[in-house]
Amino acid sequence: MEAKAANGPNTERSYGVIDGPTNPMVTPLLTDLYQFTMCYAYWKAGKHNERAVFDLFFRKNPFGGEYTIFAGLEECIKFIANFKFTEEEISFIRATLPPTCEDGFYDYLRGVDCSDVEVYAISEGSVVFPKVPLMRVEGPIAVAQLLETPFVNLINYASLVATNAARHRLVAGKSKMLLEFGLRRAQGPDGGIGASKYCYIGGFDATSNVAAGRLFGIPLRGTHSHAFVSSFMSPDEIIDKSLRSCDGSRTCEDFVSLVQAWLNKIQWSRSFRGVFGETNQSELAAFTSYALAFPNNFLALVDTYDVMKSGIPNFCAVALALIDLGYKAVGIRLDSGDLAYLSCEARKFFCTIENEFGVSDFGKMSITASNDLNEETLDALNKQGHEVDAFGIGTYLVTCYAQAALGCVFKLVEINNQPRIKLSEDVSKVSIPCKKRCYRLFGREGYPLVDIMTGENELPPKLAERILCRHPFSESKRAYVVPQHVEELLKCYWSGSSGKAREELPPLKNIKERCMKQLEQMRPDHMRRLNPTPYKVSVSAKLYDFIHFLWLNEAPVGELQ
Repeated sequence: MEAKAANGPNTERSYGVIDGPTNPMVTPLLTDLYQFTMCYAYWKAGKHNERAVFDLFFRKNPFGGEYTIFAGLEECIKFIANFKFTEEEISFIRATLPPTCEDGFYDYLRGVDCSDVEVYAISEGSVVFPKVPLMRVEGPIAVAQLLETPFVNLINYASLVATNAARHRLVAGKSKMLLEFGLRRAQGPDGGIGASKYCYIGGFDATSNVAAGRLFGIPLRGTHSHAFVSSFMSPDEIIDKSLRSCDGSRTCEDFVSLVQAWLNKIQWSRSFRGVFGETNQSELAAFTSYALAFPNNFLALVDTYDVMKSGIPNFCAVALALIDLGYKAVGIRLDSGDLAYLSCEARKFFCTIENEFGVSDFGKMSITASNDLNEETLDALNKQGHEVDAFGIGTYLVTCYAQAALGCVFKLVEINNQPRIKLSEDVSKVSIPCKKRCYRLFGREGYPLVDIMTGENELPPKLAERILCRHPFSESKRAYVVPQHVEELLKCYWSGSSGKAREELPPLKNIKERCMKQLEQMRPDHMRRLNPTPYKVSVSAKLYDFIHFLWLNEAPVGELQ
């Protein structure tokens, strides 16, 4: 991880030092120019230290679904924990803004940090819904404004790709292994690193991305490509043919011949006689060579020439030779063709080998599929029937091909204890004013029923007590809820110098576990892929009345001529 920024604010409270952002490009300059122009205008007007409250939220769930996974919080906290302008950055800002800007503003920037900022957020890895604040940022308005763009940037893609990963996990099912193979197709290095991290949170088991494995401790998976297979011409190229047995008790001096002997046995066995002819010998050489290099981790890409006539028989010959020496092959990867059909045929082949030669569990050999897979492909494979154990997914996953962005926004909801509202002719874009508390109400069956926002000073919902939940903008949409469990959503993750207790940043594995647990908690009809039931987001009766009072108060009154 990157070291924390030099001369940053004091983060060594009882919680210890917080490292800087994973990406060193995440600095106070990673923002839009208008944040600095507003910051100067606030300073010039003497408003820069006025206490403001901003909500970060989104308006619509992605991918045509009815849920989102919140991700990116840890990187936001790392950013503000180390927020400090360097002299070089201040010089650049000075050169960028108009020369009429006063020198005192740059002196002000030299002293800016986030010690007067407080951040309340939903726990990372949570299932979240539109309009509910993912984060509430409280602090001097000029500083909070400087946090807007980086926060939205750090949350938008992280939550989008984590949601995409979760959708793939739900379609694939719990029993399948999901491998993120997207680095080469990701939008640059940061897109690749971020995708690996947030796909892991969303339910993927491993990544091919070595840098992400090092940074975040995500399990790594990878075997070989078609280039490795086609680089061999014949078994004669294999120089060192010896392989020591798994227990070290003996050495096979000619593993190549042992493999060839097994291939002959398969070809002339009762079950396979006449099924396939001569296999590709260069492919056999590649598999044999790879097995000599990785006898404990032999997984072969079998579609370079012909899956059923060459790849599978060659793999089985090498796998059986390894078994003779006490090793166990991992399995195969299919990267083209009809994956449902080929996986079923491969499974039949493995089961026949097990029965023909009495090799225990050979029929359970792992089958991995790749080749531009996406959510729709997984769904189609499930409907066709397949024997794939693991899916390697890249392009459609990490690029979020089905939707370009989540669309998080950062809106002012209070300044100097005065609630503010943003109006629009599009009702979905009207903001919900004032500092709020947010709760998730659960029903008798353990499923969440509704998220409700209340004013900060309202009493929290009580167990087994009837609560009126209202749609924020539609008068007729309302329902009574009697919660059996109540969970407060917003927790303090950055307390600045206020001395308030704050939540620790959990390890990545714990964030993933939270995500999986929350997905399991949701009612199935909210999570289904097609035509999911919308999850209800509401406000309390008092907050509903206040929203509409403020709306009428702030909206200009027209005049008819």
